[in-house]
Amino acid sequence: MIEHVYRRAAASTAVRRVLVATDDARILRAVEAFGGEAQLTGTAHRSGTERLAEIAATLTCDIVVNVQGDEPLLAPGMIDEVVAPFATDPDLLMTTLRRPVSDAADLASRHVVKVVVDQQDFALYFSRAPIPFGAAGGPAASKHIGIYAYRRAFLLTLAGLPPTPLEQTEQLEQLRALEHGYRIKAPATIHDSIGVDTPEDLERVRRVVAAGAHP
Repeated sequence: MIEHVYRRAAASTAVRRVLVATDDARILRAVEAFGGEAQLTGTAHRSGTERLAEIAATLTCDIVVNVQGDEPLLAPGMIDEVVAPFATDPDLLMTTLRRPVSDAADLASRHVVKVVVDQQDFALYFSRAPIPFGAAGGPAASKHIGIYAYRRAFLLTLAGLPPTPLEQTEQLEQLRALEHGYRIKAPATIHDSIGVDTPEDLERVRRVVAAGAHP
C-alpha cells in the first residue's frame, strides 16, 4: 500500500520531492526496497502532524503536503488542488479538501469525517458525526478528504501548540488549528478517496481497484 501511495504522490505536477516519515524501521526498509525515500522519526509524537513537523524542520521548501499512507486511492490531481490556493493567497497557512457526501452510510460512519465550510470555503468545523444537522446526504454535507498542505513555518508552529478539547473529543488533529484561531481553506474536489481504517475499508479499496474504477 505504501508503495502505491508513494508513486501516486510522485505523479503530482506540484511535487518536487516525496518522503515517507515513519517511526517504524520495517516501513523504512520497505520504502527503500522499491527505490523510495524515507526517514525515521522519533517515537513520542502524539500525532501525524508532529511527525511531519520533525521532518519539515530539516527542509527549506515553503509548502509541505501531508499525504496519509493509508490513502491508496489518492489521485495525483488532489495534491495539485490542495496546493493551488497558496498561489493566489499569500496569507494562507493551511489547506485541505472536501467533496459532497450522499451515501447515508458514509454520513453516519464515524470513520468518514465530515466538514462544513463558510462561503469562502474556509472550514467551520470537522466532525465524525453527521453535520450539518438534517443534511441526510443533501448538498450541504461534505466528506473531508484527509490530505493537507501547510506553509512550512506554520506547520512548525501548529505542531508546537498544545492539544485542544475538541481535537481530543473528536480525535481529529485538524481541530487544533481551528481551536487556536487559525483558518483552514477547504475547497471542493471531484476526486474521492477511501482511507483504510478498518478491514472493511481495505476490501472496498480492493473492489474499486479490481473493477478498474481507480484511474
